[in-house]
Amino acid sequence: MNDYLLGSRTLGVLPVALSLVGCYVSGVSTLGTYSLIALAIIAMAFPVAYVYLPVFYVLGVHSSYEIFFLPMVIHIPSITFQQVTGVHAIIVSTVISVLCIAYTLVVSSLSVCNDWLRLVLTSYHPYVHLQGGIKAVIYTDAFQVSVMFWTVITVVIIGIIYGGGFGPIFEAASDGGRLIFANLNPSMLERQTLWAVLIGGFSFWTCFNAVHQSVVQRYLSLSSLKKARQSILLFTASTVFFIVVLCIGGLLVYQTYAKCDPISAKLIDQDDQLFPLYVMQTVGNLPGVPGLFVAGVFGAALSTMSTVLNTTALVIMEDIVKIFIKIELSPKAANYLVKGSVLILGVIGLALSFLFQHLEGILSVATSLNGLASSALFGMFTLGMLFPWTNSIGALTGAIIGYLMSFWIVFGIQIVNYMGLVVRNKLPLDVSGCPFNVTLPEPQEQPDIFPVFLISYHWTNPIGVGTTLVVGAIVSLATKPTKLSEINMDYLAPFTHRFFRKFMPKPQDTAGPVA
Repeated sequence: MNDYLLGSRTLGVLPVALSLVGCYVSGVSTLGTYSLIALAIIAMAFPVAYVYLPVFYVLGVHSSYEIFFLPMVIHIPSITFQQVTGVHAIIVSTVISVLCIAYTLVVSSLSVCNDWLRLVLTSYHPYVHLQGGIKAVIYTDAFQVSVMFWTVITVVIIGIIYGGGFGPIFEAASDGGRLIFANLNPSMLERQTLWAVLIGGFSFWTCFNAVHQSVVQRYLSLSSLKKARQSILLFTASTVFFIVVLCIGGLLVYQTYAKCDPISAKLIDQDDQLFPLYVMQTVGNLPGVPGLFVAGVFGAALSTMSTVLNTTALVIMEDIVKIFIKIELSPKAANYLVKGSVLILGVIGLALSFLFQHLEGILSVATSLNGLASSALFGMFTLGMLFPWTNSIGALTGAIIGYLMSFWIVFGIQIVNYMGLVVRNKLPLDVSGCPFNVTLPEPQEQPDIFPVFLISYHWTNPIGVGTTLVVGAIVSLATKPTKLSEINMDYLAPFTHRFFRKFMPKPQDTAGPVA
Protein backbone atom coordinates (compact mmCIF):
# COMPACT_ATOMS: atom_id res chain seq x y z
CA MET A 1 0.00 0.00 0.00
CA ASN A 2 2.90 2.37 0.65
CA ASP A 3 4.03 1.88 -2.95
CA TYR A 4 0.46 2.36 -4.21
CA LEU A 5 -0.31 5.44 -2.13
CA LEU A 6 3.01 7.26 -2.09
CA GLY A 7 5.25 5.48 -4.60
CA SER A 8 7.42 4.43 -1.65
CA ARG A 9 8.36 8.15 -1.41
CA THR A 10 10.92 7.74 -4.23
CA LEU A 11 9.46 10.07 -6.87
CA GLY A 12 11.38 13.04 -8.31
CA VAL A 13 10.65 16.73 -7.81
CA LEU A 14 10.10 17.55 -11.51
CA PRO A 15 7.42 14.91 -12.32
CA VAL A 16 5.62 15.66 -9.06
CA ALA A 17 5.64 19.40 -9.82
CA LEU A 18 4.28 18.78 -13.32
CA SER A 19 1.66 16.47 -11.87
CA LEU A 20 0.67 19.22 -9.42
CA VAL A 21 0.21 21.53 -12.39
CA GLY A 22 -1.98 18.86 -13.97
CA CYS A 23 -4.17 18.74 -10.86
CA TYR A 24 -5.35 22.30 -11.44
CA VAL A 25 -4.33 23.53 -14.89
CA SER A 26 -6.93 21.65 -16.90
CA GLY A 27 -9.06 22.58 -19.90
CA VAL A 28 -10.89 25.02 -17.61
CA SER A 29 -7.75 27.14 -17.27
CA THR A 30 -6.93 26.78 -20.96
CA LEU A 31 -10.24 28.35 -21.98
CA GLY A 32 -10.43 31.05 -19.30
CA THR A 33 -8.19 32.67 -16.69
CA TYR A 34 -7.09 36.08 -15.35
CA SER A 35 -3.62 37.59 -15.23
CA LEU A 36 -3.83 38.94 -11.67
CA ILE A 37 -4.52 35.44 -10.37
CA ALA A 38 -0.77 34.87 -10.81
CA LEU A 39 -0.15 37.17 -7.81
CA ALA A 40 -2.54 35.12 -5.70
CA ILE A 41 -0.74 31.92 -6.70
CA ILE A 42 2.63 33.35 -5.71
CA ALA A 43 1.20 34.42 -2.32
CA MET A 44 -0.32 30.95 -1.84
CA ALA A 45 3.03 29.15 -2.05
CA PHE A 46 4.33 30.36 1.33
CA PRO A 47 1.50 29.23 3.67
CA VAL A 48 1.22 25.89 1.85
CA ALA A 49 4.96 25.21 2.17
CA TYR A 50 5.47 26.46 5.73
CA VAL A 51 2.10 26.15 7.51
CA TYR A 52 0.23 23.11 6.22
CA LEU A 53 2.72 20.83 4.51
CA PRO A 54 5.06 20.39 7.53
CA VAL A 55 2.18 18.99 9.59
CA PHE A 56 1.48 16.24 7.05
CA TYR A 57 5.16 15.31 6.93
CA VAL A 58 5.58 15.21 10.70
CA LEU A 59 2.51 13.02 11.10
CA GLY A 60 3.54 10.73 8.24
CA VAL A 61 -0.03 10.33 6.99
CA HIS A 62 -1.10 8.79 3.67
CA SER A 63 -3.92 11.17 2.75
CA SER A 64 -5.81 14.34 3.62
CA TYR A 65 -9.30 14.46 2.00
CA GLU A 66 -13.63 15.91 -5.07
CA ILE A 67 -16.56 15.04 -7.38
CA PHE A 68 -17.78 18.51 -8.28
CA PHE A 69 -14.74 19.14 -10.47
CA LEU A 70 -15.15 15.96 -12.52
CA PRO A 71 -18.04 17.02 -14.79
CA MET A 72 -16.27 20.29 -15.68
CA VAL A 73 -13.14 18.38 -16.62
CA ILE A 74 -15.22 16.20 -18.96
CA HIS A 75 -17.19 19.13 -20.41
CA ILE A 76 -14.25 21.33 -21.48
CA PRO A 77 -12.57 19.07 -24.08
CA SER A 78 -16.03 18.11 -25.34
CA ILE A 79 -16.96 21.65 -26.38
CA THR A 80 -13.47 22.14 -27.83
CA PHE A 81 -13.76 18.98 -29.94
CA GLN A 82 -17.27 20.01 -31.00
CA GLN A 83 -15.95 23.39 -32.17
CA VAL A 84 -13.15 21.77 -34.18
CA THR A 85 -14.98 18.78 -35.70
CA GLY A 86 -18.71 19.37 -35.31
CA VAL A 87 -19.21 16.16 -33.30
CA HIS A 88 -21.77 16.81 -30.55
CA ALA A 89 -20.29 17.43 -27.09
CA ILE A 90 -22.44 14.74 -25.45
CA ILE A 91 -20.96 12.06 -27.74
CA VAL A 92 -17.43 13.30 -27.03
CA SER A 93 -18.08 13.40 -23.27
CA THR A 94 -19.24 9.81 -23.31
CA VAL A 95 -16.27 8.55 -25.34
CA ILE A 96 -13.57 10.29 -23.30
CA SER A 97 -15.22 9.24 -20.03
CA VAL A 98 -15.25 5.59 -21.08
CA LEU A 99 -11.62 5.77 -22.21
CA CYS A 100 -10.41 7.55 -19.06
CA ILE A 101 -12.35 5.25 -16.74
CA ALA A 102 -10.89 2.25 -18.59
CA TYR A 103 -7.25 3.30 -18.28
CA THR A 104 -7.75 4.45 -14.68
CA LEU A 105 -9.17 0.99 -13.91
CA VAL A 106 -6.07 -0.58 -15.46
CA VAL A 107 -3.80 1.65 -13.38
CA SER A 108 -5.76 0.81 -10.22
CA SER A 109 -5.65 -2.91 -10.97
CA LEU A 110 -1.89 -2.78 -11.53
CA SER A 111 -1.57 -0.91 -8.24
CA VAL A 112 -3.53 -3.36 -6.12
CA CYS A 113 -2.13 -6.48 -7.80
CA ASN A 114 1.36 -5.10 -8.37
CA ASP A 115 3.22 -7.58 -6.18
CA TRP A 116 1.45 -10.62 -7.64
CA LEU A 117 1.94 -9.47 -11.24
CA ARG A 118 5.59 -8.63 -10.67
CA LEU A 119 6.16 -12.07 -9.15
CA VAL A 120 4.54 -13.83 -12.11
CA LEU A 121 6.10 -11.71 -14.87
CA THR A 122 9.60 -11.55 -13.44
CA SER A 123 9.66 -15.32 -13.48
CA TYR A 124 9.70 -14.93 -17.28
CA HIS A 125 11.84 -11.81 -17.50
CA PRO A 126 13.84 -10.42 -14.56
CA TYR A 127 13.69 -6.79 -15.76
CA VAL A 128 9.92 -6.45 -15.99
CA HIS A 129 8.66 -3.73 -13.66
CA LEU A 130 5.09 -2.52 -13.33
CA GLN A 131 4.29 1.00 -12.22
CA GLY A 132 0.89 1.46 -10.62
CA GLY A 133 -0.92 3.77 -8.22
CA ILE A 134 0.48 7.23 -7.65
CA LYS A 135 3.59 6.51 -9.77
CA ALA A 136 1.50 5.75 -12.83
CA VAL A 137 -0.72 8.78 -12.28
CA ILE A 138 2.18 11.18 -11.73
CA TYR A 139 4.21 10.08 -14.75
CA THR A 140 1.09 10.14 -16.93
CA ASP A 141 0.27 13.62 -15.62
CA ALA A 142 3.80 14.85 -16.33
CA PHE A 143 3.60 13.69 -19.95
CA GLN A 144 0.10 15.09 -20.55
CA VAL A 145 0.93 18.44 -18.92
CA SER A 146 4.02 18.71 -21.13
CA VAL A 147 1.85 18.15 -24.20
CA MET A 148 -0.60 20.81 -22.98
CA PHE A 149 2.19 23.33 -22.29
CA TRP A 150 3.78 22.98 -25.72
CA THR A 151 0.40 22.99 -27.43
CA VAL A 152 -0.67 26.34 -25.98
CA ILE A 153 2.79 27.86 -26.36
CA THR A 154 2.88 26.79 -30.03
CA VAL A 155 -0.56 28.25 -30.75
CA VAL A 156 0.31 31.52 -28.98
CA ILE A 157 3.68 31.91 -30.75
CA ILE A 158 2.05 31.36 -34.14
CA GLY A 159 -0.72 33.79 -33.16
CA ILE A 160 1.80 36.47 -32.15
CA ILE A 161 3.51 36.14 -35.53
CA TYR A 162 0.18 36.33 -37.37
CA GLY A 163 -0.90 39.26 -35.17
CA GLY A 164 2.12 41.38 -36.09
CA GLY A 165 3.98 41.12 -32.79
CA PHE A 166 3.26 42.34 -29.27
CA GLY A 167 2.82 46.00 -30.25
CA PRO A 168 -0.40 45.64 -32.28
CA ILE A 169 -1.75 43.04 -29.85
CA PHE A 170 -1.47 45.27 -26.78
CA GLU A 171 -2.54 48.34 -28.76
CA ALA A 172 -5.80 46.65 -29.76
CA ALA A 173 -6.41 45.56 -26.16
CA SER A 174 -5.71 49.05 -24.86
CA ASP A 175 -7.98 50.73 -27.42
CA GLY A 176 -10.76 48.30 -26.53
CA GLY A 177 -10.41 48.90 -22.78
CA ARG A 178 -9.32 45.34 -22.07
CA LEU A 179 -6.16 46.09 -20.07
CA ILE A 180 -7.70 46.57 -16.63
CA PHE A 181 -5.35 45.94 -13.71
CA ALA A 182 -6.68 48.15 -10.92
CA ASN A 183 -10.45 48.04 -10.53
CA LEU A 184 -10.46 49.14 -6.89
CA ASN A 185 -14.24 49.02 -6.43
CA PRO A 186 -14.74 47.52 -2.93
CA SER A 187 -18.19 46.12 -3.74
CA MET A 188 -18.46 42.33 -3.52
CA LEU A 189 -21.18 42.54 -6.20
CA GLU A 190 -18.66 43.69 -8.81
CA ARG A 191 -17.67 40.60 -10.78
CA GLN A 192 -13.97 41.39 -11.40
CA THR A 193 -12.09 43.67 -8.99
CA LEU A 194 -8.53 43.72 -7.73
CA TRP A 195 -9.72 42.71 -4.24
CA ALA A 196 -11.95 39.90 -5.48
CA VAL A 197 -9.24 38.34 -7.65
CA LEU A 198 -6.44 38.67 -5.08
CA ILE A 199 -8.36 37.70 -1.93
CA GLY A 200 -10.63 35.16 -3.58
CA GLY A 201 -7.81 33.76 -5.68
CA PHE A 202 -5.49 33.43 -2.69
CA SER A 203 -8.18 31.65 -0.66
CA PHE A 204 -9.15 29.34 -3.53
CA TRP A 205 -5.61 28.34 -4.46
CA THR A 206 -4.53 27.89 -0.85
CA CYS A 207 -7.55 25.67 -0.18
CA PHE A 208 -6.74 23.55 -3.19
CA ASN A 209 -2.99 23.23 -2.66
CA ALA A 210 -2.91 22.93 1.13
CA VAL A 211 -5.30 20.09 1.98
CA HIS A 212 -6.80 18.45 -1.13
CA GLN A 213 -6.08 14.74 -1.24
CA SER A 214 -4.99 14.79 -4.90
CA VAL A 215 -2.33 17.40 -4.08
CA VAL A 216 -1.20 16.29 -0.62
CA GLN A 217 -0.72 12.73 -1.88
CA ARG A 218 1.79 14.07 -4.41
CA TYR A 219 3.68 16.09 -1.80
CA LEU A 220 3.98 13.01 0.38
CA SER A 221 5.34 10.89 -2.47
CA LEU A 222 8.60 12.82 -2.13
CA SER A 223 11.26 11.66 0.29
CA SER A 224 11.62 14.87 2.31
CA LEU A 225 9.92 18.11 3.26
CA LYS A 226 12.68 20.02 1.47
CA LYS A 227 11.88 18.27 -1.83
CA ALA A 228 8.17 18.86 -1.30
CA ARG A 229 8.83 22.59 -0.90
CA GLN A 230 10.94 22.53 -4.06
CA SER A 231 8.03 20.95 -5.91
CA ILE A 232 5.73 23.73 -4.67
CA LEU A 233 8.20 26.36 -5.89
CA LEU A 234 8.48 24.70 -9.30
CA PHE A 235 4.71 24.23 -9.49
CA THR A 236 4.13 27.91 -8.67
CA ALA A 237 6.64 29.14 -11.26
CA SER A 238 5.25 26.80 -13.95
CA THR A 239 1.66 27.77 -13.28
CA VAL A 240 2.38 31.51 -13.26
CA PHE A 241 4.26 31.19 -16.54
CA PHE A 242 1.40 29.20 -18.07
CA ILE A 243 -1.17 31.76 -16.94
CA VAL A 244 0.85 34.56 -18.55
CA VAL A 245 0.91 32.59 -21.82
CA LEU A 246 -2.84 31.98 -21.60
CA CYS A 247 -3.52 35.67 -20.99
CA ILE A 248 -1.48 36.56 -24.08
CA GLY A 249 -3.66 34.06 -25.90
CA GLY A 250 -6.70 35.93 -24.62
CA LEU A 251 -5.32 39.19 -26.01
CA LEU A 252 -4.79 37.46 -29.35
CA VAL A 253 -8.43 36.38 -29.34
CA TYR A 254 -9.57 39.95 -28.61
CA GLN A 255 -7.33 41.40 -31.35
CA THR A 256 -8.86 39.01 -33.86
CA TYR A 257 -12.50 39.68 -32.92
CA ALA A 258 -12.28 43.27 -31.68
CA LYS A 259 -14.52 44.50 -34.51
CA CYS A 260 -16.84 41.49 -34.70
CA ASP A 261 -17.98 39.92 -31.44
CA PRO A 262 -18.42 36.16 -32.19
CA ILE A 263 -21.31 35.67 -29.75
CA SER A 264 -23.28 38.63 -31.14
CA ALA A 265 -22.52 37.36 -34.67
CA LYS A 266 -23.86 33.89 -33.68
CA LEU A 267 -20.56 32.23 -34.58
CA ILE A 268 -20.53 30.56 -31.16
CA ASP A 269 -23.05 30.06 -28.37
CA GLN A 270 -20.87 30.48 -25.27
CA ASP A 271 -17.76 32.43 -24.37
CA ASP A 272 -16.05 29.12 -23.51
CA GLN A 273 -15.83 28.47 -27.27
CA LEU A 274 -13.84 31.64 -28.05
CA PHE A 275 -10.36 30.14 -27.94
CA PRO A 276 -11.24 27.03 -30.02
CA LEU A 277 -12.91 29.34 -32.58
CA TYR A 278 -9.78 31.49 -32.71
CA VAL A 279 -7.56 28.45 -33.27
CA MET A 280 -9.72 27.17 -36.12
CA GLN A 281 -10.13 30.53 -37.89
CA THR A 282 -6.57 31.83 -37.58
CA VAL A 283 -4.05 28.99 -37.40
CA GLY A 284 -6.38 26.09 -38.16
CA ASN A 285 -5.22 26.00 -41.77
CA LEU A 286 -1.72 24.97 -40.68
CA PRO A 287 -1.29 21.19 -40.86
CA GLY A 288 -1.47 19.56 -37.44
CA VAL A 289 -2.27 22.67 -35.39
CA PRO A 290 -5.99 21.90 -34.79
CA GLY A 291 -5.09 18.35 -33.78
CA LEU A 292 -2.30 19.61 -31.55
CA PHE A 293 -4.67 22.02 -29.83
CA VAL A 294 -7.30 19.34 -29.25
CA ALA A 295 -4.60 16.98 -27.96
CA GLY A 296 -3.44 19.61 -25.48
CA VAL A 297 -6.94 20.24 -24.13
CA PHE A 298 -7.68 16.51 -23.97
CA GLY A 299 -4.35 15.80 -22.30
CA ALA A 300 -5.10 18.36 -19.60
CA ALA A 301 -8.61 16.98 -19.10
CA LEU A 302 -7.59 13.32 -18.98
CA SER A 303 -4.76 14.10 -16.57
CA THR A 304 -7.11 15.87 -14.16
CA MET A 305 -9.90 13.31 -14.58
CA SER A 306 -7.67 10.32 -13.87
CA THR A 307 -6.30 12.16 -10.83
CA VAL A 308 -9.80 12.78 -9.45
CA LEU A 309 -10.90 9.19 -10.06
CA ASN A 310 -7.74 7.68 -8.60
CA THR A 311 -7.50 9.81 -5.48
CA THR A 312 -11.22 9.74 -4.67
CA ALA A 313 -11.26 5.94 -4.96
CA LEU A 314 -8.24 5.91 -2.66
CA VAL A 315 -10.00 8.02 -0.04
CA ILE A 316 -13.03 5.73 -0.16
CA MET A 317 -10.84 2.69 0.47
CA GLU A 318 -8.31 4.06 2.95
CA ASP A 319 -10.19 6.71 4.92
CA ILE A 320 -13.78 5.50 4.81
CA VAL A 321 -13.76 1.71 4.52
CA LYS A 322 -10.59 0.96 6.49
CA ILE A 323 -10.55 3.81 9.02
CA PHE A 324 -14.18 4.88 9.49
CA ILE A 325 -16.05 1.62 8.90
CA LYS A 326 -13.04 -0.38 10.14
CA ILE A 327 -13.12 -3.20 7.58
CA GLU A 328 -9.92 -5.03 6.73
CA LEU A 329 -9.88 -5.89 3.05
CA SER A 330 -8.07 -8.71 1.28
CA PRO A 331 -6.07 -7.72 -1.83
CA LYS A 332 -8.84 -9.15 -4.02
CA ALA A 333 -11.56 -7.22 -2.17
CA ALA A 334 -9.49 -4.02 -2.29
CA ASN A 335 -9.10 -4.51 -6.03
CA TYR A 336 -12.86 -4.82 -6.52
CA LEU A 337 -13.52 -1.80 -4.26
CA VAL A 338 -11.09 0.44 -6.16
CA LYS A 339 -12.45 -0.68 -9.54
CA GLY A 340 -16.05 -0.21 -8.43
CA SER A 341 -15.34 3.23 -6.97
CA VAL A 342 -13.62 4.42 -10.16
CA LEU A 343 -16.46 3.10 -12.31
CA ILE A 344 -19.24 4.65 -10.20
CA LEU A 345 -17.46 8.00 -9.85
CA GLY A 346 -16.81 8.11 -13.59
CA VAL A 347 -20.47 7.44 -14.41
CA ILE A 348 -21.60 10.14 -11.96
CA GLY A 349 -19.15 12.64 -13.48
CA LEU A 350 -20.37 11.81 -16.99
CA ALA A 351 -24.01 12.25 -15.96
CA LEU A 352 -23.29 15.62 -14.35
CA SER A 353 -21.32 16.76 -17.42
CA PHE A 354 -24.56 16.66 -19.43
CA LEU A 355 -25.92 19.30 -17.04
CA PHE A 356 -22.89 21.48 -17.71
CA GLN A 357 -23.82 21.70 -21.39
CA HIS A 358 -26.42 24.29 -20.29
CA LEU A 359 -24.13 26.44 -18.11
CA GLU A 360 -22.23 29.49 -19.32
CA GLY A 361 -18.89 30.83 -18.13
CA ILE A 362 -17.03 27.64 -17.25
CA LEU A 363 -14.34 29.52 -15.28
CA SER A 364 -16.83 31.06 -12.87
CA VAL A 365 -18.72 27.75 -12.53
CA ALA A 366 -15.50 25.84 -11.91
CA THR A 367 -14.25 28.33 -9.34
CA SER A 368 -17.60 28.46 -7.54
CA LEU A 369 -18.13 24.70 -7.29
CA ASN A 370 -14.52 24.01 -6.36
CA GLY A 371 -14.75 26.75 -3.75
CA LEU A 372 -17.89 25.11 -2.38
CA ALA A 373 -16.24 21.70 -2.17
CA SER A 374 -13.00 22.88 -0.59
CA SER A 375 -13.91 25.78 1.72
CA ALA A 376 -15.34 23.78 4.63
CA LEU A 377 -12.62 21.13 4.33
CA PHE A 378 -9.86 23.73 4.37
CA GLY A 379 -11.55 25.47 7.29
CA MET A 380 -11.52 22.26 9.33
CA PHE A 381 -7.83 21.63 8.69
CA THR A 382 -7.04 25.26 9.55
CA LEU A 383 -8.99 25.01 12.80
CA GLY A 384 -6.97 21.95 13.75
CA MET A 385 -3.58 23.40 12.83
CA LEU A 386 -3.96 27.04 13.95
CA PHE A 387 -6.68 27.11 16.65
CA PRO A 388 -5.56 24.67 19.36
CA TRP A 389 -8.70 25.09 21.50
CA THR A 390 -10.89 23.66 18.74
CA ASN A 391 -12.87 20.55 19.67
CA SER A 392 -14.68 18.05 17.45
CA ILE A 393 -18.09 19.65 18.05
CA GLY A 394 -16.82 23.09 17.02
CA ALA A 395 -14.96 21.80 13.97
CA LEU A 396 -17.93 19.77 12.72
CA THR A 397 -20.44 22.57 13.40
CA GLY A 398 -18.23 25.14 11.67
CA ALA A 399 -17.76 22.87 8.65
CA ILE A 400 -21.48 22.14 8.29
CA ILE A 401 -22.53 25.80 8.59
CA GLY A 402 -19.68 26.94 6.35
CA TYR A 403 -20.64 24.36 3.72
CA LEU A 404 -24.34 25.26 3.90
CA MET A 405 -23.51 28.95 3.58
CA SER A 406 -21.37 28.31 0.48
CA PHE A 407 -23.97 25.89 -0.94
CA TRP A 408 -26.75 28.48 -0.54
CA ILE A 409 -24.73 31.21 -2.28
CA VAL A 410 -23.22 29.08 -5.06
CA PHE A 411 -26.38 27.29 -6.11
CA GLY A 412 -28.45 30.43 -5.69
CA ILE A 413 -26.10 32.20 -8.09
CA GLN A 414 -26.28 29.32 -10.59
CA ILE A 415 -30.09 29.21 -10.45
CA VAL A 416 -30.58 32.95 -11.04
CA ASN A 417 -28.02 32.80 -13.85
CA TYR A 418 -29.77 29.85 -15.46
CA MET A 419 -33.10 31.68 -15.21
CA GLY A 420 -31.56 34.69 -16.96
CA LEU A 421 -32.18 37.03 -14.03
CA VAL A 422 -28.61 38.34 -13.83
CA VAL A 423 -27.55 41.15 -16.15
CA ARG A 424 -23.79 41.22 -16.53
CA ASN A 425 -22.11 44.55 -17.13
CA LYS A 426 -19.99 43.52 -20.09
CA LEU A 427 -17.22 45.61 -21.58
CA PRO A 428 -18.11 47.48 -24.80
CA LEU A 429 -18.54 45.23 -27.85
CA ASP A 430 -18.11 46.12 -31.53
CA VAL A 431 -19.65 44.44 -34.58
CA SER A 432 -18.73 47.07 -37.18
CA GLY A 433 -16.22 44.73 -38.82
CA CYS A 434 -18.55 41.77 -39.28
CA PRO A 435 -18.96 40.68 -42.94
CA PHE A 436 -22.73 40.57 -42.46
CA ASN A 437 -25.31 42.61 -40.60
CA VAL A 438 -25.13 42.07 -36.83
CA THR A 439 -27.14 43.84 -34.15
CA LEU A 440 -25.85 44.19 -30.62
CA PRO A 441 -28.31 43.22 -27.89
CA GLU A 442 -30.08 46.08 -26.17
CA PRO A 443 -28.76 46.95 -22.69
CA GLN A 444 -30.94 45.60 -19.90
CA GLU A 445 -31.63 46.73 -16.37
CA GLN A 446 -30.85 44.41 -13.47
CA PRO A 447 -34.12 43.12 -11.94
CA ASP A 448 -34.46 43.08 -8.17
CA ILE A 449 -32.65 40.03 -6.80
CA PHE A 450 -31.50 39.22 -3.29
CA PRO A 451 -28.00 40.83 -3.30
CA VAL A 452 -26.30 37.67 -2.02
CA PHE A 453 -26.99 36.00 -5.38
CA LEU A 454 -25.18 38.81 -7.19
CA ILE A 455 -21.92 38.31 -5.27
CA SER A 456 -18.86 37.73 -7.44
CA TYR A 457 -17.93 34.07 -7.70
CA HIS A 458 -14.44 34.97 -6.39
CA TRP A 459 -15.91 35.54 -2.91
CA THR A 460 -17.72 32.22 -2.45
CA ASN A 461 -14.64 30.38 -1.25
CA PRO A 462 -13.46 33.03 1.28
CA ILE A 463 -17.01 33.25 2.65
CA GLY A 464 -17.12 29.49 3.23
CA VAL A 465 -13.69 29.41 4.82
CA GLY A 466 -14.37 32.43 7.03
CA THR A 467 -17.72 31.04 8.21
CA THR A 468 -16.15 27.69 9.09
CA LEU A 469 -13.33 29.33 11.05
CA VAL A 470 -15.49 31.81 12.98
CA VAL A 471 -18.28 29.36 13.84
CA GLY A 472 -15.84 26.54 14.62
CA ALA A 473 -13.70 28.67 16.95
CA ILE A 474 -16.68 30.18 18.81
CA VAL A 475 -18.58 26.91 19.23
CA SER A 476 -15.41 25.23 20.51
CA LEU A 477 -14.94 27.94 23.13
CA ALA A 478 -18.59 27.58 24.17
CA THR A 479 -18.56 23.76 24.40
CA LYS A 480 -15.61 22.81 26.51
CA PRO A 481 -12.58 23.87 24.48
CA THR A 482 -9.67 21.49 24.16
CA LYS A 483 -7.07 22.06 26.86
CA LEU A 484 -3.74 23.21 25.55
CA SER A 485 -2.00 20.81 27.90
CA GLU A 486 -3.70 17.88 26.13
CA ILE A 487 -2.64 18.81 22.61
CA ASN A 488 -0.08 16.92 20.58
CA MET A 489 2.12 19.67 19.18
CA ASP A 490 2.66 17.69 15.98
CA TYR A 491 -0.88 18.57 14.91
CA LEU A 492 -0.17 22.31 15.04
CA ALA A 493 1.57 24.32 12.34
CA PRO A 494 5.27 24.71 13.29
CA PHE A 495 5.23 28.52 13.54
CA THR A 496 2.56 28.33 16.29
CA HIS A 497 4.73 26.25 18.61
CA ARG A 498 6.55 29.28 19.99
CA PHE A 499 3.23 30.80 21.11
CA PHE A 500 1.68 27.69 22.67
CA ARG A 501 4.67 25.79 24.00
CA LYS A 502 4.56 27.65 27.32
CA PHE A 503 1.10 26.19 27.96
CA MET A 504 2.32 22.62 27.47
CA PRO A 505 3.22 20.51 30.50
CA LYS A 506 6.94 20.26 31.06
CA PRO A 507 8.35 16.73 30.82
CA GLN A 508 8.85 15.29 34.27
CA ASP A 509 12.34 14.44 35.42
CA THR A 510 12.38 10.68 35.73
CA ALA A 511 16.04 10.41 36.76
CA GLY A 512 16.83 9.11 40.22
CA PRO A 513 18.33 11.22 43.01
CA VAL A 514 21.90 12.36 42.59
CA ALA A 515 24.23 10.49 44.91
